[in-house]
Amino acid sequence: MADIAALTRLIEPEAAALGFDLVRVQMIGGASDPTLQVMAERPDTRQLTIDDCADLSRRLSDMLDEKDPIKDAYRLEVSSPGIDRPLTRLKDFEDWKGHEARIKLAEPIEGRKQLTGTLEGVQGDVVAIDVNGFKAMTVPFSAIASAKLTLTDKLIAATAPLSAEGADKVHVEG
Repeated sequence: MADIAALTRLIEPEAAALGFDLVRVQMIGGASDPTLQVMAERPDTRQLTIDDCADLSRRLSDMLDEKDPIKDAYRLEVSSPGIDRPLTRLKDFEDWKGHEARIKLAEPIEGRKQLTGTLEGVQGDVVAIDVNGFKAMTVPFSAIASAKLTLTDKLIAATAPLSAEGADKVHVEG
């Protein structure tokens, strides 16, 4: 299995050199279809264009071929985090406060293993969330196994695409 922390240390400076923030590095697909998934974003827009993905993919492919940190065959997938993005960094919980999220905990807190509600930001290394139908809670960042934004109309409005040019045109060959 690949060492994700070591891969992240290799990938982060490559993303930064292109002006991108690294959001997540993970191996998905299991032994039958191993895929190195890299999510990144432009700090100013929180998105990546297709050209950005292609640039980062080429840069990472060259570096990974040279350093060969993954011994078995795998695919490289470079993408933007998307609208219902994963929340992987402490700053994500602050940046997206006011939006709904689903947080899965490593161990239950107050009898709950999953929290769904509105993010209220960060206090030190603690995430605050107003849990739907329950109460406001604070959770240490270290207790979070995974988290992602919940797709809502408010989130869609906040993450409008950089450009909708061509979205209303259909190209048919023939």
